Amino acid sequence: MAATLQSCSFLLVTFIIIGMPAIVAAGTFQPSQWTLAHATFYGDETASATMGGACGYGNLFVNGYGTDTAALSSTLFNNGYACGTCYQIQCVQSSACNSNVPYTTVTATNLCPPNWSEASDNGGWCNPPRVHFDMSKPAFMKIAQSQAGIVPVMYRRVPCVRSEGLRFSLQGNGYWLLVYVMNVGGGGDIANMWVKGSGTRWISMSHNWGASYQAFATLAGQTLSFKVTSYTTKETIIAWNVAPANWGVGLTYSTNVNFN
Repeated sequence: MAATLQSCSFLLVTFIIIGMPAIVAAGTFQPSQWTLAHATFYGDETASATMGGACGYGNLFVNGYGTDTAALSSTLFNNGYACGTCYQIQCVQSSACNSNVPYTTVTATNLCPPNWSEASDNGGWCNPPRVHFDMSKPAFMKIAQSQAGIVPVMYRRVPCVRSEGLRFSLQGNGYWLLVYVMNVGGGGDIANMWVKGSGTRWISMSHNWGASYQAFATLAGQTLSFKVTSYTTKETIIAWNVAPANWGVGLTYSTNVNFN
């Protein structure tokens, strides 16, 4: 089983503020072609080992991702821009496959880093240029018997279906804003992001790591709006007045706008 990079998990308190949707440019994500890869699993049946992770989603149960998740090899991870992307995975060409389950759908929430001490065909499953999925054990067991350890799979990118809007988790302080973007529909990924305080123009945010973006600006005491562009579809969405003027670090603010 592949070793997976973990980050410290933290509990996020959800504070609901509804943003007003505005679509600037439209785009619709379409499923990709089926492609051959391999899959392993990490952790146990509780999926507790999947909490945190390189995307920064924290507690995956609290933030809506549950146990249907996977860590991606760096070839797929794309320096964090693949965080939030969704895949259908089907076990193939193995006696360990569960024949009654055609496929399962997972969200990318973590990185499976290279293991250069092992050969890429014998332990270093996530070594470049391999395309590999290190799944949570509950997700893996939907398609294959866990005793197999590793199985060949067919996979394809699919739209992420989210029942609610984008969520913005705020970290940092009044002079440095760090935002984790979660529950992203459509392509599931983010390319660019901007923040607007009630007293500022749109401020471009830089990619920090995983699914987080940062702005070095004085925004304390201002109502915050966000503009987000999908990495895959290039669609741009504006969520107005997401966080109130008394926004707080460690809180997650939800909207009613999302990608399709």
